[in-house]
Amino acid sequence: MSLNKKYALVIAIVNHGYSSDAMEAAKKVGATGGTILHGHGVSGREAAKFLGITINEDKEILMIVAREEIKQKIMMNISSEMGMNSPAKGIVFSLPIDDVYGLFSGNIDV
Repeated sequence: MSLNKKYALVIAIVNHGYSSDAMEAAKKVGATGGTILHGHGVSGREAAKFLGITINEDKEILMIVAREEIKQKIMMNISSEMGMNSPAKGIVFSLPIDDVYGLFSGNIDV
């Protein structure tokens, strides 16, 4: 059964080792969980080295299916705690979700 509530996919991309912190930032404002994937950033040769030091491009991608009414709070809190001015160097964006199947809270569909 498709749910009539509106949902969004919140995606945060952070430096390796910061995804759990990003998830905690999201939970502070109502997120209940997410999925973490390992990724590797791709950039030009100029960006790969800075002052002769190789930059680690390993990234972690946090994906959270969130109700539309708490999406902005989640995004703002992750950005505040894990944004580009932090060691996590995180970016956060969202995508609309048309349909959701299989989300549960206790014994009833969310």
